[in-house]
Amino acid sequence: MVCPRAAEADEAAREIGTDAVAVQVDVSDSAQVKAMIDTAVSAFGRLDALFNNAGFGGAYAPLADVDEETFDRIVATNFKGVYLGMRHAIAVMTSQGGGSIVNTTSAASLVGMKNLSVYGGAKGAVVMMSKAAALDYAEYGIRVNCVCPGVTWTGLAGADGIDEPPPDRQPPIGALIKRWGLADDVARAALYFASDESSFVTGTALAVDGGYSIGAHGGSSAPPPRSH
Repeated sequence: MVCPRAAEADEAAREIGTDAVAVQVDVSDSAQVKAMIDTAVSAFGRLDALFNNAGFGGAYAPLADVDEETFDRIVATNFKGVYLGMRHAIAVMTSQGGGSIVNTTSAASLVGMKNLSVYGGAKGAVVMMSKAAALDYAEYGIRVNCVCPGVTWTGLAGADGIDEPPPDRQPPIGALIKRWGLADDVARAALYFASDESSFVTGTALAVDGGYSIGAHGGSSAPPPRSH
């Protein structure tokens, strides 16, 4: 089931195939998130995996230059949205005997990035929330893990579509692996966490950042983030 906020939900479902269901959802709205979970259970009979992947970059500025309205928008999507997804999914997963929750955070949740204090703070909060939830719900067979992408060629970095190839130039942020991250890189990590292949893994934050967070460039400036 695909659940974007944008109107392209139906088109995305058609590209996946006849078994896909599309639901538009604003992840900061509890009623909409609950309806999304209920629709998944109604369509498929159970909820085996939830991938909280909605994100909003927001301001690219020092902390004191970020106004409260922008702060609230960043936190509503990047932190509250993940909380709501987890809350409503866990209610189903505890009753059915388990499941896997995968949360997208960011390399900015692992190292400090100049001008991304609010975004990084929200993403870092997701990592800690995920680890604590992994402790809370392990006895119910629910695993909770995080994928932490670096600069990835998606709408957040300026791509017009998922199939658009990245530019020939190197990404504007240092990484040990000298190429753009791709949506597929993140998707494969999420699929691993969602599947039984990671049945002995929980409470983990996996960097999918080309080595940025451990490299010599860790903590340097990031490009201006955009919504994705």
